[in-house]
Amino acid sequence: MLIHPIPAFNDNYIWILTDNDSSQAWVVDPGDAKPVLAYLEAHKLTLAGILITHHHPDHTGGVAKLKKLFNCHVAGPAHLVKLIDQALVDGDTISVLGREFEVIATPGHTLDHLCYFSSSQEEDKILFSGDTLFRGGCGRLFEGSPKQMLDSLEKLAQLPQDTLIYCTHEYTLANYSFALSLDENNENLIRYEQECQDLRAQNLPTLPSKISIEQEVNPFLRAHIDQVSNNAAKQLDQEVGKTKDARFTQIRKAKDSF
Repeated sequence: MLIHPIPAFNDNYIWILTDNDSSQAWVVDPGDAKPVLAYLEAHKLTLAGILITHHHPDHTGGVAKLKKLFNCHVAGPAHLVKLIDQALVDGDTISVLGREFEVIATPGHTLDHLCYFSSSQEEDKILFSGDTLFRGGCGRLFEGSPKQMLDSLEKLAQLPQDTLIYCTHEYTLANYSFALSLDENNENLIRYEQECQDLRAQNLPTLPSKISIEQEVNPFLRAHIDQVSNNAAKQLDQEVGKTKDARFTQIRKAKDSF
């Protein structure tokens, strides 16, 4: 399976999935149909399907037009009845270009958020994480609670270390700036930030990330590290939280106002 980012809006990525044996393609979270259509035309591809992670317009805005043009299969959260052909819930599987993806419910950013994970002996392990897990960060809590988001992130953190993470926003440098404010001596974080600065200077994506990278540097997976949680509490002028949930909540609030 080949995965390519199609830039959209200011900082979105629409991921397009293809393989060498077919002219068919799938896309993940097409917030805008126009760049998808341009890519399909340029590469002589036909759209066979769409995966949706959650209902926000920058992830779904192009679905109706693409479905109308290609009569493609659309799968995603169950309540999106006007857009989808297949309602997905936690634990379901869906086949994409012959590869099986497991559906993982990850409420937090929104209550309907789904991620898609595929493990393979022959190919890279893949996670489409939408707006749940970013490189160096996590999504804002528009609908879910901090505990829901933490539970969702911990669920993803248990995936194999070498899993490649394809999120849907280019937020990495901003996320790393915040992470460094909490964890300034983290050598891995310093190194990854420089690598990502170099990539962005060439207008290249900083994605995919890996589960192993996120465990090393993502503050939202490191609420148990005293320096990280203590510095978040300081930024809020608060006493550090007594529980993991409280510490995570402080890190999220600190990021919201960073």
